[in-house]
Amino acid sequence: MASYKPRAVMSVALATVLGAGAADADVTAEQVWADWKTYMAASGYTLSGTETQNGDALEVTEIVMVTEVPDEDVSIQITMSEVTLTSNGDGTVSIGFPATVPMGVKIDSEDDPVDIQITYSTTDWSGVVSGDPDAMSYAYSASEIGMTVDQVTFDQVTFPMSLIGAAEVTFADFTGSSQSTVGALYETIQTISTGPIKYILDVTDPEGSDGTFVMKGAAAGMNSSAKAAFPADGDINDMAAMLDQGFAVDASLNITGGSLDLDFDDEGEVYQIDTSSDSNELGITMNADGLAYSLASTAQKIFLAGTEFPLPIEISAQENAFNLQMPLTARDEVQPMALSVTLGDFVMSDLIWGLVDPTGQLPRDPATVSVALAGTAKLLVDILDPAAMEQLDSGTVQPGELHSLDVTGLTVRAAGAELLGDGAFTFDNSDLTTFDGMPAPSGKLNLSLSGGNWLLDKLVGMGLIPDQEASGVRMMMGLFAVPGSAPDTLNSTIEVKGNGQIFANGQRIQ
Repeated sequence: MASYKPRAVMSVALATVLGAGAADADVTAEQVWADWKTYMAASGYTLSGTETQNGDALEVTEIVMVTEVPDEDVSIQITMSEVTLTSNGDGTVSIGFPATVPMGVKIDSEDDPVDIQITYSTTDWSGVVSGDPDAMSYAYSASEIGMTVDQVTFDQVTFPMSLIGAAEVTFADFTGSSQSTVGALYETIQTISTGPIKYILDVTDPEGSDGTFVMKGAAAGMNSSAKAAFPADGDINDMAAMLDQGFAVDASLNITGGSLDLDFDDEGEVYQIDTSSDSNELGITMNADGLAYSLASTAQKIFLAGTEFPLPIEISAQENAFNLQMPLTARDEVQPMALSVTLGDFVMSDLIWGLVDPTGQLPRDPATVSVALAGTAKLLVDILDPAAMEQLDSGTVQPGELHSLDVTGLTVRAAGAELLGDGAFTFDNSDLTTFDGMPAPSGKLNLSLSGGNWLLDKLVGMGLIPDQEASGVRMMMGLFAVPGSAPDTLNSTIEVKGNGQIFANGQRIQ
């Protein structure tokens, strides 16, 4: 949710806030450095460094970025050895640093302090800033960017990576641009694209036990974009107030051709997990109107094997998606909300099918499960306000009111049967007695089932469902459904009235 902090680290600690743009105005090295500090302060970090003027170049060494994690007694400190900002004489500023730059990430806490030393490297780096002090543009590129972990200190014990393994990531064909505008809000727009990505984490338990962990991954490329607006005097640790003051973020990430292989040994228990996909997409939007989050992948494959598995598990799905929309702040009016989950064209290997259907009596066509809900609600507390959330724990405060809920799509398709549905309901929040504390609903749910009786007969014949239980299921279908126009089809309309009456296909059942 709080994607602005990782973005801040990428922008300054790894590639350092970068740039290029229109050359019709002047920007100085000192103004670029001031812009970075303004941006980092808006993101919840303090940025400092030792500044030395050397001709046209502003050399900044011993760079330190620090942020505090609220309510956790934890601080995060990122250090970087140096960066050089050089005025080019044409109103632009070049950003430069050595081909290899030492970095550090230190997490201070009373329980588990961690200190990680990293080497950040670039090949064919170029970074230029243009514009004016209130509107800077950045452009940057590199044929390769990499990070390698050199050592890790945990609980005051230092482990060189040469002793415990390797941890590194590389991005090829790295390009990007960003713009920053200073006004009532500090606003930024950033895009990044890369070619092939590779990463590896290969570690062995430094205390000498049999534990090992190997993670290898790759991708054909990555594209990301982000827009953000920060209040000039906002407190990043008070997100409820930040939203009221205009904080907003809209970010997306797309990774193509991704794969991930995990192998680990936990004292003799060995496991293997291999995954791949054609694409993975992540989207986050957060502002005063609420939160929208989406995650989707295509052509996903998963392979699992290990000591605790009697046989390997191999599954795949052509589509795997999750979407969520919800309000964050209390308002007098109702606000939209939505939730959808899709597992499309899901396939299991014949080896798994053989466990439940060794004779192949059930169709093994791809299965799909999809549910899409949309509605309106009135939020009575600010979700991001810690004091308000503490009141919820007491049980004396109602978090919100559900006003409407639509089933915009329901699909369950598997083993030769298919269930489809849709419906719409409204809720009377002034009536909490008719349905025992639940706001009284009014509306209809429409359902249609095809192939249900055929599947039930097959499951009984296979011995997976006792005949007595199947008879009970058929009786329930007879009560709540009517035959459709096609063979082995059932239709049902469930209607709920606000007075507590419930009807199935026009017949009252409550």
